[in-house]
Amino acid sequence: MPLSATAVKQAKPREKTYKLFDERGLYLQITPKGGKRWRLKYRFDGKEKLLSLGLYPDVSLKEAQDKRDEARKQVSAGVDPSEARKAEKIALAGADSFEAVAREWHAKFSANWSEGHIEKIIRRFEKDVFPWLGKKSVGQVTAPELLSCLRRIEARGALETAHRAKQNCGQVFRYAIATGRADRDPSQDLNGALPPVKAKHHASITEPKRIGELLRAIDGYKGAYTTLCALKLAPLLFVRPGELRRAEWVHIDVANKEWRIPAEKMKMKTAPHIIPLCTQAIEIINDLRPLTGNGKYLFPSIRTRNRPMSENTVLAALRRLGYESGEMTGHGFRSMASTILNEQGWNRDAIERQLAHMERDSVRAAYNYAEHLPERRDMMQAWADYLDKLRANTD
Repeated sequence: MPLSATAVKQAKPREKTYKLFDERGLYLQITPKGGKRWRLKYRFDGKEKLLSLGLYPDVSLKEAQDKRDEARKQVSAGVDPSEARKAEKIALAGADSFEAVAREWHAKFSANWSEGHIEKIIRRFEKDVFPWLGKKSVGQVTAPELLSCLRRIEARGALETAHRAKQNCGQVFRYAIATGRADRDPSQDLNGALPPVKAKHHASITEPKRIGELLRAIDGYKGAYTTLCALKLAPLLFVRPGELRRAEWVHIDVANKEWRIPAEKMKMKTAPHIIPLCTQAIEIINDLRPLTGNGKYLFPSIRTRNRPMSENTVLAALRRLGYESGEMTGHGFRSMASTILNEQGWNRDAIERQLAHMERDSVRAAYNYAEHLPERRDMMQAWADYLDKLRANTD
């Protein structure tokens, strides 16, 4: 049933944000403070998306409905309304605006990035940089203006994000210089202007008795089965959390007991990575195959099988098991394995290779990724057997 102008006008705030629905995806969102915003829910290229249509009463019900109809026409014509709006803003700002150049840089260089990294970088720009610097000519942005932008990020306690934003802006400025739209990179004038980021160590459990307790807790996890499998594989394989959640069936070779991750999916992107699969890991993978084996990912998103599970899934599962941020993280399984395997006397080079701590020299990395592989196979099976012993020891 469509909304009426009276219903929109008389809608009162509640304790929580709620929605009043019109037709064909249009709805009014009312916040606890009384704010009213028109939004349109639509699907494009198989994905559900949202488009903001303005605030009420600045935009009336009739005007919101007209905007909805126009957006739906764009979808029918194969045009994403959200992207069309971004393109319009860029056009109004000019081809040499910081936002235009940043988006051009992002589109050109993101082809080899991971999907999560692509989204993270553009979100950072859209949230923290474009609102203040986006419309300015890229060649006219000054160091004080950029610093003011970074200070806003720092002020909310996101110092590491401020440093990363500075780095990304510097990449855009250098791209602008290379393409003849700027003469210099003002981010270089800000070296030392932000406080340094204190090094963070991923929380990890390395005491054998507590490792056994953690493994038993994981076995008792009551959430989604795919999450349980990811939790069980994490200590066995000790890959980076992003590598685990983006694992693809096509790269799993059970017959040869290997998981081969292509170079472009690795952190350094210089060489593929081989993970020998122990007997225990193969058993978990075989149990998982009937559930997700007909798709791309071992651990697909709960919303769509075309994307991997969220980067917070394993972390949230650990929290659900009672392990706080200062005790254990998804990345902590790597520290756990590294610490214990070194204490057990395994070849340090073999351990480092299995952790994918490779040379930055792409040529050396391309040739050396299979180094120590026979020893690594023995080490991975021995590691899994050791974890089984810790799990069984309840003394």
